[in-house]
Amino acid sequence: MTTPLVEARAALEAAGHLPDAELDIAMVALQFARVDQPAADWRAAQQHLSDIARAAVEAAAADREADAGDVARRRAALAELLHGRFGYAGDADTYDDLSNANLLKVIERRRGLPVALGILWLHAADAAGWEAHGVDFPGHFLVALSGRGQVVVDVFGGGAPLDARDLRALLKRFAGETAELGRDTLAPMSKRGVLLRLQNNIKVRRLRDGDLSGAVACTEDMLRIAPDAAPLWREAGLMHQRLGHVTAAIASLERFLELVPDGPQAGRVRGLLEELRHRLN
Repeated sequence: MTTPLVEARAALEAAGHLPDAELDIAMVALQFARVDQPAADWRAAQQHLSDIARAAVEAAAADREADAGDVARRRAALAELLHGRFGYAGDADTYDDLSNANLLKVIERRRGLPVALGILWLHAADAAGWEAHGVDFPGHFLVALSGRGQVVVDVFGGGAPLDARDLRALLKRFAGETAELGRDTLAPMSKRGVLLRLQNNIKVRRLRDGDLSGAVACTEDMLRIAPDAAPLWREAGLMHQRLGHVTAAIASLERFLELVPDGPQAGRVRGLLEELRHRLN
């Protein structure tokens, strides 16, 4: 009999074979959440995502200007839907709680990290047929809506629009007073990139709390949807090494070298592999 954990990880692996454009970002995030909450009622959360999608379709049909490309009206419609009707908000009080990065818990609590809330925004925008993407902003995930122009949205702050002055102030808050907006500051993210940023929050918090086994498990789940992410293979290998999982460390580092055969890191990994293989002899 297939367990919920095995089922969720199989779904993640299937997603790993899909082109980025074909990923259902909210459903993949839900499978990540199932891994950590295998006993939770994920079908109820799936129905809630369907409710959000249906409401977004209705909102698009009800606002001709928004549907024709007015990005300000699109932002207002999605903010009213997600933060008004469904009651979502950023969790500033218990920001580092792992629940804020688990979509099952986010849906249950209506609270989450910027990237978790952003996934719901991207899900709703996609259902409405409106172009949107995640923004890889330093320290604070944002969403950009496109149409006739573009608007950048602070999904953690109730869906507020951010102009250049707001973005500059936000950047200085997270990156320091000398930081300035540049070409890469508002770089668009792929769906995979957004999902990896979501899970990276979990990995980092587990490492901070000394849960190395949990961190490596999270990393390996990230690799299920991004099997060619070389840095993650290296991270997994180093964590397995620290845990004394020599065979697993070797497998992960060998995969890294398949993806990155040259360069300084490749040289260091080869040296580490030689040491690890020596331990097996």
